[in-house]
Amino acid sequence: MSSGYPDSVPPQKMPEKMRTEGLSAWYGALRVLNDVTVPIAQNAVTAIIGPSGAGKSTFIRCLNRMHEIAEDARTEGSVLLEGKNVYDASVDPGTIRRRIGSLVQRPNPFPTMSVRDNVLAGLRLNGLHTSANDAVVERALQQAALWDEVKDKLDSPGSKLARGQQQRLCLARCLALEPDVLLMDEPCSLLDPVATTTLEELIHELKNQYTVVIATHSVQQAARVGDFTAFLYEGELVEYNEANVIFTRPRDRRTEDYITGRFG
Repeated sequence: MSSGYPDSVPPQKMPEKMRTEGLSAWYGALRVLNDVTVPIAQNAVTAIIGPSGAGKSTFIRCLNRMHEIAEDARTEGSVLLEGKNVYDASVDPGTIRRRIGSLVQRPNPFPTMSVRDNVLAGLRLNGLHTSANDAVVERALQQAALWDEVKDKLDSPGSKLARGQQQRLCLARCLALEPDVLLMDEPCSLLDPVATTTLEELIHELKNQYTVVIATHSVQQAARVGDFTAFLYEGELVEYNEANVIFTRPRDRRTEDYITGRFG
């Protein structure tokens, strides 16, 4: 009996939180993703790797319907969250973006807001008012491993924090919304090695509560944090598997060449 998976995707051994089926994406006439089918395991880290231009960031943006914001952008195929296509006409994009939070490459705290208000910004922008603001702020900052560093600076501008702290502040802003899934697009590319290590350790902790998808240009980082890995090349899925399989016994020569540094 067919598993329903393409040859590049072995059957998933863990429950799926999300899944793309035949996902394609365009910017105008430029096709940047081509028929990508990938399962995303629940409470695990799925790392998306590939050279520049492979479609990693577009894939991430398609998962929470941020791709469609770009001019002349469109998609085909499905993105399933707990079995429901997030692109169905009945689905509210705002709800999807709350349930699937994202952390981008460049730390982007709101410069005129305090640390506290940065954490609460997502809730306020979505009209989700709460009487327990202090508890929300502390919880989110604790989850982002930032509370001990900023608990005495909550009224200071978030933009005054160090870059690695700013990135974790942006993460806390996501976590305040209590999403189901966390998307991370090259979250460490602008961080120093110490800040990178802190965030990678945090990713290991966060997967106990969240499903995490991280796009990274660093093969080493993908090997360190990923439970599963998908290798994209020129917009197509070359190979998907458990991370230890991808990095020790890849099935496709292109995967082996990429992870060993022969190209990319």
